[in-house]
Amino acid sequence: MRKLFSGFVAAMALMTASTTVSAGPILDDIAKSGELRVCFDAGYMPFEMKSKNGSYIGFDIDIGKIMARQMGVKYVPVNTAWDGIIPTLLTGKCHLINAGMTINAKRNMRVNFADPYIVVGQSILLNPELEGKVTSYRDLNDKKYTIATKLGTTGEQAIKRMISKAKLNVFETQADAVLEVANGKADAFIYDMPFNAIYASQNAGKVVHLEKPFTFEPLGWAIAQGDMDMLNFLNNFLRQIKGDGSYDRIYDKWFKNDKWLSQVQ
Repeated sequence: MRKLFSGFVAAMALMTASTTVSAGPILDDIAKSGELRVCFDAGYMPFEMKSKNGSYIGFDIDIGKIMARQMGVKYVPVNTAWDGIIPTLLTGKCHLINAGMTINAKRNMRVNFADPYIVVGQSILLNPELEGKVTSYRDLNDKKYTIATKLGTTGEQAIKRMISKAKLNVFETQADAVLEVANGKADAFIYDMPFNAIYASQNAGKVVHLEKPFTFEPLGWAIAQGDMDMLNFLNNFLRQIKGDGSYDRIYDKWFKNDKWLSQVQ
């Protein structure tokens, strides 16, 4: 009996040790490597951008750096093309996507999302010649209009779903797409409201911003499916930075101040 009891205790101790050592595959890999590898597509103002000196800056970048610092690991940026960002995550080249990604059902079939960390929506940058003639997305739902946006984004989805009669031109980057309007080759550019607001302020006279979003789009951090420990970590981290004031300080820096524009222009 004593031997059986001793064996049972030893087995329980082994099980306890094994459960306390593991914190989920993503957190374990972060701890083991000493790195938090974060995927994004630089060029989405003010979330992630490449500065004049070659470093990455932006709202998402600052949030990621705080996350890594609180984890006690190195922040490693992984800049990748938007249309390949989910495959990059799923092949293990980064631990999470922190890239202003809208949470939607189609993406959620491939990745898990943490709770939304910000909510935005699609707005319209309009050719100045259409000011007063086009006052909402409904007015653009006509075959005589050409609308530009970035490939693989919720802007493209919104156009196909809500403005299907218009001609759609998609581009690899938002910078190329919005130039179509500024250069008079497209009637409108549809994209996330924060980017459009900044672009409009920088290009007064070249575009008109219909700034009220016509879609509801929560943005969230994405990870590979099936790791509830990492989701728990991300949700708790978000509550922490919103509670201690860190989130508000970073938000104000990038959304309520334009001093950073000199770093990317």
